Amino acid sequence: MKVSEKVSCKDFPCIDIAKGAYIVPNIEVDPTKVRAIIISEAAPSSSSDYYYAKGDPLFEKTTVQAFQDAGLNTKKIVDLIDRGFYFTTAVKCGKTGYAIGADTVKTCSKLLEEELNLLPNLSVIMLMGDVAIKAFNEVARRKTGKRVIPASSTYKIRKTPYYYGHIRVFPSYLQAGPSFFIEKSKRKMITEDLREALNILGI
Repeated sequence: MKVSEKVSCKDFPCIDIAKGAYIVPNIEVDPTKVRAIIISEAAPSSSSDYYYAKGDPLFEKTTVQAFQDAGLNTKKIVDLIDRGFYFTTAVKCGKTGYAIGADTVKTCSKLLEEELNLLPNLSVIMLMGDVAIKAFNEVARRKTGKRVIPASSTYKIRKTPYYYGHIRVFPSYLQAGPSFFIEKSKRKMITEDLREALNILGI
């Protein structure tokens, strides 16, 4: 299955995103083998930096480093895919400014919801940054009437176990992009969160 053939934005209603940087994962994936989804913020401004791009994309580089920090022997995104991980963004288009508006997050969360519905065997959902947390909470509200992750600073709540049905949900920090190398305190917390997720998955 190619997710990009199942999930797509038809009319691009959002006004604060770069529509030319729209990306939905277009790799072949067996949805029944996906056990964990890593949801980062937004698509990169250049498709060459996306998770599944050829060469040495930035999203792959920082994500692989995050897993290496957590103790996993891996060198490429494909290694992680083979272990049951799937990578996507909460917002499918690139950013035009520093922040992404609440209306855009809410609108694009509907695509994220469609994406999640394709993955029946999830055990772990990792929300990498505030945008991912807000988008997932929108999904949860539509499904259950309430948010999963409470409104608070991530560092205050990240060690509390949260669940979406039987799925463990981790509020964490953005691992995709240059900020991963710059913000060392957040990098340490990402490492801790990934270690716990790997433990749950038995990896």
